[in-house]
Amino acid sequence: MSMPPRRFLALADVAEVLGTSPTAVVELLEAGDLVGVRVRGAWRIADDEVQAWIDRELELERRRGLWRQAQSASVADLFGQH
Repeated sequence: MSMPPRRFLALADVAEVLGTSPTAVVELLEAGDLVGVRVRGAWRIADDEVQAWIDRELELERRRGLWRQAQSASVADLFGQH
């Protein structure tokens, strides 16, 4: 069974999907947070890499929310009512 070919997006398209600027996307690429490749000087990012980045960010935000929730727990929440 053959895999469908990967679809690559231009920098501006990724910026639109993520709701940010192309400069911010380049920063993600240069930091290694988002995986892409340069083709004749222009960045190309596979759509599945964009989705993987979104999934990681959603998971991080979920964990941050749980952490904040745990940090704001009262003594009664932690140990029950006495």
